[in-house]
Amino acid sequence: MSAPVSSRWWPLVLAATAMMMITMGIRQSLGLFVQPIAADTGLGIAAISFALAVGQFVWGAVQPVFGAIADQRGSGRVLVFGGVLLITGMAAAPFFASEWGLLLTLGLISAAGAGAGSFSILIGSTARVIPAEKRSMASGVVNAGGSFGQFLYAPFATTMIGAFGWAAAAWAMAATALATLPLAWPLRRRKLPPPAPGATVLPIADDIGLRAQLRIALRDRSYWLLHLGFFTCGFHIAFLVTHLPTEIAMCGLSAGVSAMALSLIGLFNIVGSIGAGWLGQRYRMKWLLTAIYISRAVMIFIYVLSPPTPTTFMLFAIGLGMSWLATVPPTAGLVGKLFGPRYLATLFGLTLLSHQTGAFFGAWLGGVAVAKTGSYLWVWYADMALALLAAASNLPIREAPLHARAPVAA
Repeated sequence: MSAPVSSRWWPLVLAATAMMMITMGIRQSLGLFVQPIAADTGLGIAAISFALAVGQFVWGAVQPVFGAIADQRGSGRVLVFGGVLLITGMAAAPFFASEWGLLLTLGLISAAGAGAGSFSILIGSTARVIPAEKRSMASGVVNAGGSFGQFLYAPFATTMIGAFGWAAAAWAMAATALATLPLAWPLRRRKLPPPAPGATVLPIADDIGLRAQLRIALRDRSYWLLHLGFFTCGFHIAFLVTHLPTEIAMCGLSAGVSAMALSLIGLFNIVGSIGAGWLGQRYRMKWLLTAIYISRAVMIFIYVLSPPTPTTFMLFAIGLGMSWLATVPPTAGLVGKLFGPRYLATLFGLTLLSHQTGAFFGAWLGGVAVAKTGSYLWVWYADMALALLAAASNLPIREAPLHARAPVAA
C-alpha cells in the first residue's frame, strides 16, 4: 500500500521550516548589532544602516535568480551554496569592521546566502507536491519557522553580545548556520515524488516554459498589485527590524527590552503565520492581505500616541507579531493560485524582490531620519501611510486562477 500523500510532503515542509528558522532568525536579529558595532568601531548609525539596507535589497534580489535555478535544476545545490555564503558572511564580518567591510559581509555575502535559503526557494520546492488546497497552510507553517527563528535568535544574540561582544555573537550565528547544510538534503531533488494514488490534487496547466510564464505574469495587473502591496510590507518590516532596537534605546530603555520585543514579534508571528495560512484555505486571500495592512496602520497610530514605556513596546511587539510576516502565506498563495506551482519559486521570488526594494528604503531612511532629525517620527508617519496604500492596492486583485489558460496565452 502506498503511503498517504501527507506522509510524503510533510517531511519536506518540516525541513523547509527548520531551514527558514535559521536563515530568518539570523537576518531578523541583525538590528541588535547596530549600536554595538557603532560603539566598537566608531561608525555612524547611518553607515551601518546603509549596509543592512543593501542586505535587505540583496536578500530579495537574489531570490528570483536562485528561484529560477531551483526551478530548473533543483533546490539542493542552491540551498547548500546559500548556507556556505551565510556562514562566510557572518564569520567574516568582525574581520572587516569598516563601512565597506560591513557592506561586503553583511550587505552582500550573508544576505545573498540567507536569500538562497528563504521564502521563494523553500516554498517553491515544497509546493509542487502539496495539494493545491493545502498550499496556503503549508506556506504558513514554513513561514512560522522564520518567526520561531526570530524568537530564538534575538535573545541569543543579545546574550552573546552582552557577554562576549558583537564579534563573538556573529561567529556564534555563523556556527548555527552550519545546520543549513544537512537540511538541504531532503529538498535536493528536482522532480519530487508523485502523490499517492487517490490523493486530491487539483490539475495544473502543462509546463509552458519559464519565459512564457514570465511573460504571462508580467502582463497581469493583479500580479503587479501584489508587488505594490509587498513593497510597502518590506518597508515596514525592514524599518522595524533594523531600527526598533535603536528606537527603544533612544527612549532610555535597556537592550533586554529590545531583545524581548523582537522575540515577542517572532513568537506571536508563529500564530499569525499559521493563522493566515489556515484562513487562506477558507477566505479570499486578498481580503486577508487588506485586513493585515489596515491593522498595521492602526497599530502604528496607537503606538505614536502612546508613552515610550516597556509595556508599550511589549504590547506593540505582540500586535506587530500577529501581522509581521503573515502576509507571506496569502501572497505566495495568490501567486500559486494565479499561475500554478511550477514556477512559483521564480514568480514569488520576483514579488520578494519588490518587498526587499521597499525594505532597502525602510532600513536606509530610518538611519537617515535619525542622523538628520534625531527622531524616527516622520518615518512612522510614512510607514502608516504606506500600510494604507498596501491595503488599497490589494482590493482590485482578481483572485481567479489564470494558469488554466496559460498554454493558450503562450
